Amino acid sequence: MPLLRNPKHECFAQELAKGKSGAAAYRLAGYKGDRRDATKLRHSPDVARRLEEILASRDRAETKAVERTIERTAITKQRVIEELAKIGFANMADYTRLVGSERVVDLTDASLDHLAAVQEIVVEDFKDGRGENARDVRRVKLKLHDKKGALVDIGRELGMFINRTEQGRPGEFDGLNREEMEQHLVDELVAGGIPEKTARAFIRARSPQ
Repeated sequence: MPLLRNPKHECFAQELAKGKSGAAAYRLAGYKGDRRDATKLRHSPDVARRLEEILASRDRAETKAVERTIERTAITKQRVIEELAKIGFANMADYTRLVGSERVVDLTDASLDHLAAVQEIVVEDFKDGRGENARDVRRVKLKLHDKKGALVDIGRELGMFINRTEQGRPGEFDGLNREEMEQHLVDELVAGGIPEKTARAFIRARSPQ
């Protein structure tokens, strides 16, 4: 429906759509009168249809805006698990290099996925020694996010921690050996969208040696 021919009627409908009361919208549209006049105009066919159209159009616009926001910030179960996996499977070898018999922090080859697991980097510059023998030393400390916590969260999210009192009949899993139980868990993880290689590495990292 196009704009109402009467500018005051259009303004009245627009103000009503903004949440104004009938009397307030009536005054803002340039009318002078009481509440009964505002009520009468509000229920006139053209104004009623126009108000309904404005509100419907606004709802569609808000819905689309929400959908666009969700698309831009898409947070899915898979994405959450992937982010946890970056922490859970992080390895200090990805952030250090061997110098003689010691490992030193080296982030030269660290990817964005590697850095996602880093919680804190502390750089300390200090003097070692005194006088002419003093030398400048830089010490870098690297702290990763909690690996165990991330692995546990992944396991819970995928439902891989089987409680024998909650699943199956009593004693149903008692006859499974270690390899069979591992395969069962791998199947559960793969069904949840985790690659088999990653699933096996996760299970073995959590299994007692």
